[in-house]
Formats: sequence, C-alpha cells, structure tokens
Amino acid sequence: MSDPALATREWPPYDESVMAVGSRPLVPSRLAPGGVAHGNRRTPTSVVGAYVALTKPRIIELLLITTVPTMVLAEKGWPAWSLVAVTLLGGTLAAGSANAINMYVDRDIDALMARTAGRPLVTGIIPARNALVFALALQVMAFAVLWAGANLLSAVLAFSAAAFYVGVYTLWLKRTSRQNIVIGGAAGAVPVLVGWAAVQDSLSWTPVVLFVAMFLWTPPHFWALAVKYADDYRAAEVPMLPSVAPIENVVRQMLWYTVALVATTLLLVPVADLGWIYAVTATVLGAMFIGGTLMLRRNPTPAASMRLFGFSITYVTVLFGSMMLDVFVHYGW
Repeated sequence: MSDPALATREWPPYDESVMAVGSRPLVPSRLAPGGVAHGNRRTPTSVVGAYVALTKPRIIELLLITTVPTMVLAEKGWPAWSLVAVTLLGGTLAAGSANAINMYVDRDIDALMARTAGRPLVTGIIPARNALVFALALQVMAFAVLWAGANLLSAVLAFSAAAFYVGVYTLWLKRTSRQNIVIGGAAGAVPVLVGWAAVQDSLSWTPVVLFVAMFLWTPPHFWALAVKYADDYRAAEVPMLPSVAPIENVVRQMLWYTVALVATTLLLVPVADLGWIYAVTATVLGAMFIGGTLMLRRNPTPAASMRLFGFSITYVTVLFGSMMLDVFVHYGW
C-alpha cells in the first residue's frame, strides 16, 4: 500500500456530475489501484464479543478521553469519584447505543465494504432485531444512569447526541451528502457538554468552546482515515469526501478545519482561564497537526494519511490531558 508511484501519479480530472449518489464509480482511486480490497478488521467469534463490537468500544474510548478532563475543568479539581463513574458509565451506554443503531441501519452497506465486512450484523452472529433491542435498551439505561447519578441536563445532552448521530448523520447525511461527517460529527463533540453539565448542572462559554474545538477536529481526523478507505466508500456508494473529490480538495479542506481548530483551542486559554501548560501544549500540538496536514498534501499516500489519522488521536488525547494537568497545577489540587 505504500507504493512510491502513488505519490507522483496525477489525480484524474474531477467531474462534479459524479457526486450523484447511486452512480459508480464516483472517482477513480489512486489509493487502491484495481479496486484491491482492504484487509478486514478482527471479526468477533463469540456472541458476547459481537455485542461488545456493536458498541464500537474504540470510538467510545476516544469520547471518554474528552469527558473526564472537561469534568476536571468544570470542578477546578477532581470531581467526586462517584460522579466521574456515573458520567463515564452513562456516556459509554449512550455512545454504545448510538453506535449499535448505526450498525443496524448500515448493515447493508457494511457488507459492501471490506473494512466493515466482519461486523456482527454482516456475519450474522447476532440477529438484526436483537441488535436493535440491545441498542435501545442501552439508551434507556444511559438516560436513567445520568439522570439519577448526575442530573437531567447531562442525561438530555447525551440522549440528544445519540439522536443526532442516528437521525441526522446515519439516516440522512451519510448516504446523501459529502458534508456528512462535518455536520454529523457534531454528535461526537457533545461529550464535553455532558461532562461539564454533570458537574455544573448548567452550560457556559467554556464547554461551548470545547464543543466547537471537537466539532472542528472531526473532519480532518475522519477524512484522514477515509483517504485510505476511499474505495470502500465508493463500493458502498457513500459520498464521503475523499471518495468523491480530488485529494487536493480534500486536504485543502482538512487544512482549513485544522487551522480553525488550533485557533479555537487557543481561544480556550482566556475563556477558561488556563495557564502556560495548556497554552504551550496547544500551540505545539497545533503546529504539528498543521504540519502533518501539509505533509499529506505533498505526499498524498495511504501511509501518510494513516500517520495523520494516528496523530489526530494523539493530538486530542494529549491536548485534553494537558488541560487537566493545567487545572491541577493552576488550582493547586
């Protein structure tokens, strides 16, 4: 997959007419010549493992990474352990429910993409009806856990994120718009609001800025992955931007989102009264993110896109970790 020739091959002229969903192929691929399938992810072999896989635990882990530091910022120190546990449990259940419903709705196109062909509803290890009941039960439990253990506002916010992810992204935008992940990605930014609300039982400008930062982070993060798997999205006729637009256009949009993301993370310094630890970390990480995107523009290969994708996860992890450390140092916790 790291053929040097890919970096120098010219991208075919782009025709706006290929945007129509249902036409195939949309844009010839430079990333997997000949339509070679990408390797499958690990396929669950047990029923229990399949139910866990329905929740997409790796995505949940990333969402929770942003929740705890936000709670620390809201508390100006470490919140009660019981509140942290309840918020993480409720957030896990809510996100797991949304992910499971996403798999239920997308089981037809998952079967067409090599990357998702091993998912439980494609292999049939779990009946589709059972998966839907499981997902709905998780959402009910999530709402109850957050309402009882934290407050109603956090429960409503978590439910709204799941509803938005399913109703707006999965059922509407994913199959119809190249801006699907831009708008739909807002659901993934809600956990910072949930974390803040769990502590404060209200919202303010600080969680709003954090929400905007995560909203802006999602497109360059996900498109970096989608660059590699563009052929999968074409096979399923899903108009993810890297599968329907020239790579130059994709990386240009990634760059603009990344610049706006960095500016937003620095805006958080005065808004949240953060100190030098966070400010320096946000500046250095932001420069590295922008630099990595520029490198992808110069060398648009699957390997380069996956390096940027991996860094985007490191970026958000270290950024929120530095925010938490800054609070501890600043407030002498």
